[in-house]
Formats: sequence, C-alpha cells, structure tokens
Amino acid sequence: MLYLVPTPLGNLKDITLRSLEVLQSVDVILCEDTRTSSKLLTHYNIHKPLSAYHQHNEHKILQHVVDQLMAGKTMALITDAGTPGISDPAFLLVRECNRNQVKVECLPGATAFVPALVNSGLPINRFLFEGFLPIKKGRQTLLKKLAVEERTMVLYESPVRLVKTLQELIQYLGAERQCCVSRELTKMFEENIRGTLQEVCNHYTAKPPKGEIVIVLAGTDMD
Repeated sequence: MLYLVPTPLGNLKDITLRSLEVLQSVDVILCEDTRTSSKLLTHYNIHKPLSAYHQHNEHKILQHVVDQLMAGKTMALITDAGTPGISDPAFLLVRECNRNQVKVECLPGATAFVPALVNSGLPINRFLFEGFLPIKKGRQTLLKKLAVEERTMVLYESPVRLVKTLQELIQYLGAERQCCVSRELTKMFEENIRGTLQEVCNHYTAKPPKGEIVIVLAGTDMD
C-alpha cells in the first residue's frame, strides 16, 4: 500500500488528522528532503524510518521501492510542502504501482495553487494549471499558447526568476492583463499582489521577492 500524503505549505497546523494517522501507521516514509520532513514529523511526535525519494534519485531507486511495496510494506510519500505529484515527484512511482497492482491512495490536503487561485479574484470555474514554465526549450512556444488561452492560468515560479517571467508575460500577454502573485502562502508573511502584469512587475522589481511563488493570470475571456 502506498499513501500520497499532503503536507503543510508553511503553517504546521495545515495537516489533516487522517494524514497524521497514516504517517503514524506506515512502515516507511518516503521524503523529498528528510531534513525538511523531520521538522514536521518531530513536531507531531512521529518517529518512522525515513527514506529519500526525490527527482534526482527516483529513477535509480524506483524498482527497489516497488519491490518493497510488493513484499508487503506500507509506505507514505511526502514532499517538502503540498501534495505529492503536483510539480513534485510521485508520477513515476504511482504509475509503477498501478502496473504492479500495488494499491495507491492519495489523501486530500494542502496544494499551493488552490488558495492562490481562489483568493486571486479571477474566474475559477475553468482554469489551466501549467506549473513551472520550461526554462529554455519550448518556453516561447508555450508563452504564445498562453497568450490566447481563455481560461484562468496558474503558474509556479521561483523568486529569483519572477521578475523575468513577469516581463516575458507582459511581452506575450500584454501589460494590461490582470494577474495575482501569491507569495509565502499560509506563512506569517503571506502576500497577494493583484493588478495588471505591469503593476505587479513594477512592485517586485522595486521589492525583490522571497519564498514560494504562485502566479494566477486572467484568460482572454477577461480582456
């Protein structure tokens, strides 16, 4: 049995009682970063064997993990924050579990794009989640597609690349396109900056951001 367990984005209270029960019950907890996960687990007095599972080693250890699951072990997969599989490792393991008839269960819980989308003030009846834009190959092609997308769009970005990405979005989507940039969701210094792409870009050019970033963009239906 493999459980996919969402973990808090920042506020340690944002974890479900069921998630805590599962983490207490499994044989092994797979962690994106064992040091980061240890802080959460220690806070809730959970002491289980931890094993690193991240984008740099998932191909190498995938079969070993599946073999352990098929041998009867119960595992939980967690990431540094949010729901496994949403711009974080999980897909390869879930696919391999499905191929080998290993039961997989995903618990509901924290996912960064949901609060960012809901509090953006933009239409959320239809939306497109793109995650992180390609760094190089395919970036311009995707930006051209986003320029004519009718649905509200959600992107993830790092603080060091935010201003550059906003400048590119201005180039392809126009300076007047409405957007909201959410930063440090659920944490003490949570910030949601709304306005046109130009206004938001100006804000972060003057005040370089820190923390995790979610960009929510209006679709062409809002033009």
